[in-house]
Amino acid sequence: MPQMDLEQRCINTLRVLAMDGVQKANSGHPGMPMGMADVAYVLWTRHLRHNPHNPQWHNRDRFVLSAGHGSMLLYSLLHLTGYPIYLEDLKQFRQWDSKTPGHPEREPELGIETTTGPLGQGFANGVGMAIAQKHLAARFNRDGYPIFDHYIYAIVSDGDLMEGISHEAGSLAGHLGLDNLIYFYDDNEISIEGATEITYTEDVPARFRAYGWHVQEIDGHDTQAIDAAIQTAKAEKGKPHLIVCHTHIAFGSPNKQDSEKAHGSPLGEEEIRLTKEALGWTTEEPFFVPDDVIAYYRLCIPKGEQLEAQWRETMTNYEREYPAEAKTCRRIWSGELPAEWDEALPDFRPDSGPMATRSASGKVLNALAAVIPELIGGSADLAPSNNTYLNGLDDLQKDNYAGRNLRFGVREIGMGGILNGLAVYGGLKVYGGTFAVFSDYMRPTARVAAIMNVPVIYVWTHDSIFVGEDGPTHEPVEQTMALRMIPNLTVIRPADANETAAAWKLALENQGPTALLLTRQKLPIMPEIKTKALEGVYRGAYVVRDSSLDRIDLILIATGSEVALALESQELLEQRRIGTRVVSMPCWNRFDEQPLFYKLSVLPNNVIKRLAIEAGTTLGWERYVGSHGAVLGIDRFGASAPYPVLQKEFGFTPENVVHRAMKLMAE
Repeated sequence: MPQMDLEQRCINTLRVLAMDGVQKANSGHPGMPMGMADVAYVLWTRHLRHNPHNPQWHNRDRFVLSAGHGSMLLYSLLHLTGYPIYLEDLKQFRQWDSKTPGHPEREPELGIETTTGPLGQGFANGVGMAIAQKHLAARFNRDGYPIFDHYIYAIVSDGDLMEGISHEAGSLAGHLGLDNLIYFYDDNEISIEGATEITYTEDVPARFRAYGWHVQEIDGHDTQAIDAAIQTAKAEKGKPHLIVCHTHIAFGSPNKQDSEKAHGSPLGEEEIRLTKEALGWTTEEPFFVPDDVIAYYRLCIPKGEQLEAQWRETMTNYEREYPAEAKTCRRIWSGELPAEWDEALPDFRPDSGPMATRSASGKVLNALAAVIPELIGGSADLAPSNNTYLNGLDDLQKDNYAGRNLRFGVREIGMGGILNGLAVYGGLKVYGGTFAVFSDYMRPTARVAAIMNVPVIYVWTHDSIFVGEDGPTHEPVEQTMALRMIPNLTVIRPADANETAAAWKLALENQGPTALLLTRQKLPIMPEIKTKALEGVYRGAYVVRDSSLDRIDLILIATGSEVALALESQELLEQRRIGTRVVSMPCWNRFDEQPLFYKLSVLPNNVIKRLAIEAGTTLGWERYVGSHGAVLGIDRFGASAPYPVLQKEFGFTPENVVHRAMKLMAE
């Protein structure tokens, strides 16, 4: 059979599997995979450098399906090219405990690089991956040794480009000249509600050219044009690439092509029959894959094995010529931190204070940067306030990708997605900073990081109403509790400089994302904490100071800046013969994970009078104070005033803590 016939059947196989998978699940989006089948076929069989038998080969090209609703396209490609996704998995699309859920979820061993679904996330992830590749290439590549020299490809949709995150990430990608980034825009002019013209009439190519991207426009169903566009993108240096692919949603469907009805619903059995007939498909058998089609796609396996073998030979020679660089490269790729790195953690003495925990964080970060060369990050134009700048190190810019200071600009939403891309790429320890109140901008990306369990570190400063004069818009009240609600996100609110150092240690060792909530105002460096911080933060909560009496009548539980307040209040309570224990609880979820014996040693069941103190919403504290306890918090927005005034007005004073405690004891 002529090659063109085989090529067309390879393309149509993607369309058929998408139709059949969505129909069997009675749920999903068949239109996008059918429309982008030509592009996907050309990319995966002619250009994508990958090895299906080793999905995590370091120098593979990355492919991101940012239009994650079209996940049947990715699953079908993975199956056809020989990844461990089988035909039975395609038949289990969107079913319980399946390898093929409704939107791609990160499974690198299956060939799925990142979690997509919320539109625009994959777009930003790809930018982060491109930054990571450029950075590591600048650090480790040598003449004749292209250790990192691959591309990041993505399919993006109208929805991705409408979402604000793509504007932020796209702007930064253009500024940085990420020419290793090649995106295919599925311009089918259809969204869920109908034609995109009802809401979306901007000149997308002009927009991306304004960002500094190289833009091409092609017929997305012309395989020769697709191939030529990719070749052109690879040859054009200094700019990221957008290939605008004019396509037809649900290509080949007699009644649903170019219709929103193909966006989020199965085509229906009769329409599938008609579509297969229109495509020249020879059987109505669902999930049918011709033998010669699977054989052709599986040519990716020997090709990928050869590419990896060539790279490994290069790496072997590199190790001989550059042994130190090779050793570091292998270490960082394994995720292992340098030996005895934690000896660089600063040890803060009480006479070094008072010190804001944001300032302590900056000192810790700079001390660690000297011994952890893979530590890289930045801030959303707030580095002087977040204390996130690595002193003495270069900025990562278009003319210096080896820099370790990332300048994100005022782009918190984009920063979050880019951080996720940096983290999933591998080999780097990444962080990003802004004010705690603006964690709201980053919440969707933090949630995706938590789903993927990737080790992004968030440096969120100005953590309470004690920001002061900036007023309610900049004073977080509900953010700390809201962040604690995200499963798998480790939220730490340290009490002083030594707890901050311990928090950084935990964050760098954590396999998932970590949020550090840090103060603007100065706090005392407490001697009671100095020797207990490392283990205490690791366990999530610990006894800072126990009662000087021979009993415990009351437990004060505090976090962050309120721990010092609890210690002051304890002294006044004990003068009144109230035996008081002070517990610092910097991290709820770490404490919840401890053995019952340890939890009871900190919060014994027989002490039912407990007062939690935290400058934030009180919701949730009932799990620790119980029905006989109380919470001193804030269930309203803040106010504009110097922070000592706010402490007095909102009752965060030793006198008010004693008042609340005595009232509790009398109940």
